[in-house]
Amino acid sequence: MSADYTALKRELGYFIGDDRLIDDPLRTLAYGTDASFYRLIPKLVVKVNDEAEMVRILAAAHRFNTPVTFRAAGTSLSGQAISDSVLLLLSGDYWRGYSISDDAAIIRLQPGVIGAWANSYLAPYQRKIGPDPASINAAKIGGIAANNASGMCCGSAQNSYHTLASLRLILADGTVLDTADPQSVTAFRDSHDELLKSLSVLAAETRNNPTLAERIRHKYRLKNTTGYSLNALIDFADPIDILQHLMIGSEGTLGFISEIGYRTVVDHPCKSTALILFPTVEIACQAVALLKQAPVTAVELMDRAALRSVQDKPDMPAYLHALDDEVAALLVDVRAADPETLKLQVAEILAVLKNIQLVREAEFTFDSVAYQALWNIRKGLFPAVGAVRTTGTTVIIEDIAFPVPQLAAAVRGLHQLFEKYHYHEALIFGHALEGNLHFVFTQDFGTTAEVQRYQGLMDEVCTLVVGEYGGSLKAEHGTGRNMAPFVEMEWGSDAYRLMWQLKRLFDPANLLNPGVILNEDAEIHLKNLKPLPPADPLIDKCIECGFCEPICPSRNLTLTPRQRIVSWREISRLKKSGEDAQRLARFEHDFAYQGLDTCALDGLCAIECPVGIDTGKLTRQIRQSQHGSAAARIGDWVDRHFSTVAATTRAGLRLAALSQDLLGDRLMGKTSGLMRRLSGERIPQWNPAMPRAAGKLPASVTDVPGRNGTVVYFPSCVSRTMGPAKSDPFQADLHQVMQSLLYKAGYRVIIPERPEGLCCGMALESKGLLAQADQSLLRLEQALWAASEQGRYPVLCDTSPCTFRMLEQIRQPLQIHEPVGFINRYLLEHLRRTSQMASVALHITCTSRKMGLADEMRRLAQQCAQQVFLSEDKGCCGFAGDKGFTRPELNASALKRLKASLPADCEMGISNSRTCEIGLSLHAGLSYQSIVYLVDRCFEAEYPA
Repeated sequence: MSADYTALKRELGYFIGDDRLIDDPLRTLAYGTDASFYRLIPKLVVKVNDEAEMVRILAAAHRFNTPVTFRAAGTSLSGQAISDSVLLLLSGDYWRGYSISDDAAIIRLQPGVIGAWANSYLAPYQRKIGPDPASINAAKIGGIAANNASGMCCGSAQNSYHTLASLRLILADGTVLDTADPQSVTAFRDSHDELLKSLSVLAAETRNNPTLAERIRHKYRLKNTTGYSLNALIDFADPIDILQHLMIGSEGTLGFISEIGYRTVVDHPCKSTALILFPTVEIACQAVALLKQAPVTAVELMDRAALRSVQDKPDMPAYLHALDDEVAALLVDVRAADPETLKLQVAEILAVLKNIQLVREAEFTFDSVAYQALWNIRKGLFPAVGAVRTTGTTVIIEDIAFPVPQLAAAVRGLHQLFEKYHYHEALIFGHALEGNLHFVFTQDFGTTAEVQRYQGLMDEVCTLVVGEYGGSLKAEHGTGRNMAPFVEMEWGSDAYRLMWQLKRLFDPANLLNPGVILNEDAEIHLKNLKPLPPADPLIDKCIECGFCEPICPSRNLTLTPRQRIVSWREISRLKKSGEDAQRLARFEHDFAYQGLDTCALDGLCAIECPVGIDTGKLTRQIRQSQHGSAAARIGDWVDRHFSTVAATTRAGLRLAALSQDLLGDRLMGKTSGLMRRLSGERIPQWNPAMPRAAGKLPASVTDVPGRNGTVVYFPSCVSRTMGPAKSDPFQADLHQVMQSLLYKAGYRVIIPERPEGLCCGMALESKGLLAQADQSLLRLEQALWAASEQGRYPVLCDTSPCTFRMLEQIRQPLQIHEPVGFINRYLLEHLRRTSQMASVALHITCTSRKMGLADEMRRLAQQCAQQVFLSEDKGCCGFAGDKGFTRPELNASALKRLKASLPADCEMGISNSRTCEIGLSLHAGLSYQSIVYLVDRCFEAEYPA
């Protein structure tokens, strides 16, 4: 780090903790990576907690003449969120405030709110924000506004620019302006009179230049995010309005958006869609022109290559295979407030298309499952290319717009360029109503020839878009570094000069994200290209999009799945090249904690990942590779003597309970903390939510008759060893309550022979002892196969993670269930509800989500409680088996906002994993127990024995 950065870090250290000032090589690389195909490694990464800190940071950056770049989620694609100077990250647990007006017409959002969260806040009002980018489940409001991101349904009429109600921002000089606050506006008019006068002068000059003004109007008849939002200069007269609209789409180069007020839009509940096939793209585009006047919400164009890329995926329509090479498709979406209106709108759309030639009859579906299946075609296009690309190449998605009358000719022109430059895998899709096309292709940047091939393609694409059709080079992905060399080509010299005037007016020292949007280097789009070296087949398909990050429990503590992959790619590259032994040693040392020790192995990242990567599998594999013979011998011993291990655990819990009773919670906590420190953190941390030892299991086969059936019940090793905590409302062991509920429903219960020695092997698997874990599971499988009479009876396990492992790994045809699914499918019909609790908090475990049980779990909880609350953070709790004991900071970080997100009148919390419930109870200040306890409390036998 140079002297200037060292001095800046020292200055920032006066008001920011060392844990948020990051300059080590592993994390600067990992945190510095975004979704684009560019790479810059920051000298310093700062995690910023609030607006006051941001003001002081900008002041310090100005004093040290140090450039800064703002980063929200890092899902942008054009290189606008990377830096080789100072990267300012929004701290994940902060910047998440919001407020909704009484009529829900306005929502004010801080920049750290994820777009999908904003829509969830508005859902009870049947409203949403206008922008709907494909990344809305990961992208944050700060980036959505700063890039003027749009999407499939919002077009340009509902983007951030056109739905902007107010803005709170920080300028380069540290001044804060809140355009929703009259006092702030008045003060700003006084303090920044010269800035506002200059904006007024530029606006007047622009309006008085007919050629430039008409150029701007033309550009914004299309979707356009190339350059600055010059339409602000002709759309508004008040310089405050001009200023706040210039900030939209400015990509952090004019100031920092610390809050935005959106005018919300209606979110109609009734939806229908149809995949309509046309013989050629020309006929499809004729239909697009007609549909612009019809009551459609979205019209998505897909060429034949796009349809071919997904035709072999599960649940795709069979007719996709038989289509001719010239066929194009439109996915037409329509929404309404009620079913009757929806049907009328569909009829109107079909009438509009009655004279258009179709490949097959257009059929609109009103079924929610079929609706989602059709949209999965569109959403699967980008992942389809990513999944089949050659290792070491990247996936590029370009984003252009044409006037709709020229759309068909433009598609043909792109196809010709793909053929000329040998991009045979390229496909086209897009938001047809706006003339907005995306084309996706794979690119190797490893050789000069490949870079030149890319350069040739992009040069000709720019000529096609701008020269032939007067289109937009960036319709919704932002200019970034990718299109900065072409801004003048698209806009002309007058507009380009005007943009530089605006940049110098707002940021005279050029410290805010320099090189983005405006860059005098004509080849900047070909520099700092990101390598994607092969590292491991488990992760080589990763495109570093960042969609996995919001769900990861370690995201605010150490690394996310994307960042783990980035780090492991660098470690693998250094090992293969042998070029920097010192850097490799530092990376491996830091990765041990940042990447391995704090990975929860929950696998939710695979659900969010477009190509299905489970980073936890990589973690397990690395752990396995690091084990020596001693670890293997220990694993073998544990596997063979599991009943002894379980008995020892119960003895330890009894001792802890006795100590708690004698010392009390406070002294017990201090004593435990001291012992943990003295042991080098080898002794688990005790906490008041720690369970007490579970009691003995009953006989293997009960004598209670089963009038409604027989079930093999396997109490997991966790529920066999861990009973309730001292403060839990229900004090019976889970295995007792589970059997009580089964008996109420008229089920005969079989417990496998010698259950004390049985385990699914998950604990061993998480340690990377994969062979030993498989041996444990095989022993369990044999016992369940025998107990179920070779699959005759269903098998019930009371713990969600164990059930999931059994479902994934057991080979015999067993009917395996966890409690929520089994209760819903088999027990409720034999039970009657006798009571309800007032309110409960529900935590849906990772494995319940992976098993598709989230909605079932919610419905079951709603039968037992009048109100059911879920935390807005829907990811893993971070307890991760024994991580809550050995790395309690992971659990604490993952659940930092839990208590504040729950109402004070919750009576209890419910889940379906005992270890998760320990951490949830600790950090919610509320006892969490299995949902089985709640069902047993609220239901009795329909026909008492």
